Amino acid sequence: MRKQLIDFLRGLKNLLKEKFHNSNPKWPYIITAFLSTILVVVSIILFVKFTHGMMSELFESYDKAISEYVWTHKSAFLTDYMVAVTEIGDVIGYGIVFGLLIVVFLAVFKHWKYIAQLGLVLILALSSNVLLKEIINRSRPLGEHMVTVKTLSYPSGHAMVSMAFYGFLIYLIAYFKMNKVLKVCLITILTILILSIGISRIYLGVHYPSDVLGGYIAGIMWVTFCVLIFNLVKIFRRDPAT
Repeated sequence: MRKQLIDFLRGLKNLLKEKFHNSNPKWPYIITAFLSTILVVVSIILFVKFTHGMMSELFESYDKAISEYVWTHKSAFLTDYMVAVTEIGDVIGYGIVFGLLIVVFLAVFKHWKYIAQLGLVLILALSSNVLLKEIINRSRPLGEHMVTVKTLSYPSGHAMVSMAFYGFLIYLIAYFKMNKVLKVCLITILTILILSIGISRIYLGVHYPSDVLGGYIAGIMWVTFCVLIFNLVKIFRRDPAT
């Protein structure tokens, strides 16, 4: 899949260079940035329209049924676990994890490339979540909240940012050259963490299941967009003969 993406982006680069390089060598980059911006705007519009469809009576019944099912499994151990993973998916948690990744990536790769990419993904997910919450303006579920919340409900910031940040980290790990067993273990752990963070928000009573689903969808959108852009930038920077 990655090879097909690289081939497509390389073809786009060559086409833009052929059409615009003679007039201005910066035009391919300007057009790419413009198209990328259009892609983001269109994606947000489609997401908002999709969201209104999710907030129907059918989804309300699913929200209630799923939430009640999750709550029937409450226990002291699960509560401690859910509180722990929801804190990992909070701002302070990302600060700690990101700091550890800085140390690891600098030790292994000796440069800031992947750190900068992860940082950008994190910033985009956090900032767009705030924007989407204000646009959609959905209140939190009524009932007991087992943790303190101050923002609006949809989409779940924990679900969205965890999918974007840890999802992009999974993408990086998938293409790093490392021991296959270690790679599978890391990807499995991160996948479980993403799912746990989303479920924790339902378990703790601070989100509807549809909030979490919407957050996951928005997070996947950011992962896809960033993978596309980072690969495109990489191809533009390479020698045309490669």
